Amino acid sequence: MTNSAFPLSRPRRNRHDDFTRRMVTEHRLHVDDLIWPIFVCEGEKQCQKVTSMPGVERVSLDMLVEHVRPAVELGIPAVAIFPITPVELRDAEGNEAVNPDNLMCRAARVLKAAFPKLGLIGDVALDPYTDHGHDGLIQDGYVMNDESVELLRLLALNQANAGIDIIAPSDMMDGRVKAIRETLDANGKVTTRIMAYTAKYASAFYGPFRDALGSGGLLTGDKKTYQMDPANTDEAMREVEQDLREGADMIMVKPGMPYLDIIRRVRERFEVPTFAYQVSGEYAMMMAAIQNGWLERDRTIMESLIAFKRAGCNGILTYFALDAARLIRGSN
Repeated sequence: MTNSAFPLSRPRRNRHDDFTRRMVTEHRLHVDDLIWPIFVCEGEKQCQKVTSMPGVERVSLDMLVEHVRPAVELGIPAVAIFPITPVELRDAEGNEAVNPDNLMCRAARVLKAAFPKLGLIGDVALDPYTDHGHDGLIQDGYVMNDESVELLRLLALNQANAGIDIIAPSDMMDGRVKAIRETLDANGKVTTRIMAYTAKYASAFYGPFRDALGSGGLLTGDKKTYQMDPANTDEAMREVEQDLREGADMIMVKPGMPYLDIIRRVRERFEVPTFAYQVSGEYAMMMAAIQNGWLERDRTIMESLIAFKRAGCNGILTYFALDAARLIRGSN
């Protein structure tokens, strides 16, 4: 078909040089868009490499402040804390989750003392604390919903009392946002926000994370009875609507890049703060290709992250947060 506007209309003119491309760019990635997930472990002077996630480390509390300092200096607004609970402290009920001196709570206090203005996001689920690796309590092989939610109430309040600013329930139990909101409000934590893992899919991309957390070898069965089916999109809209009605302040989609269509639908329909988690499997795939020389590091990182902004994200949880922040700062 002949384009009657050509040659008067030439889209390539606006791609001709760098300054024009910068003038007409539609989406930009800012340091404020980045959230850095970090792993904390017990012990002293521990800096353990995560084999399946090159460049990612587990650090002990005595090294945590210096580990996080570069993120603060780069202006990254928040970190998401994930504790590696020793096997001997795990049990079927996840009791360590409500210990006010557990690893998560101690990490939160250390970081708040050192960096009062740094946002702290706390993962609320039982899998870091159970000896079976599931996000809830189990009876007769089934992950129970309401009983798990009652424990999640206490877990969330425990974290808020320790200084966590944003509670991030990742368990996918029905009704947990409402229960957590009621508990926080009843205990004077009315400004503590909830970033709900609303559309969290039963994904194959979580393997390296479970390796980092030390729960991969503990998991019995799978999580398909509570995490979402990767084939479903309309269901995600119902989950978002329910979480917002129950008091969620922000919505998260997880994983990230394989679910950009979900992010777009959420953003367009609900117009609420929407986040995505570029999960461990996404990171590991890109790092493997980068280390093998198959992909160029900086361009790959930035292109993968701008995809989230293009889809409508307000922010991204990414293990590339430090790399991206340095690249952004260097380009300014």
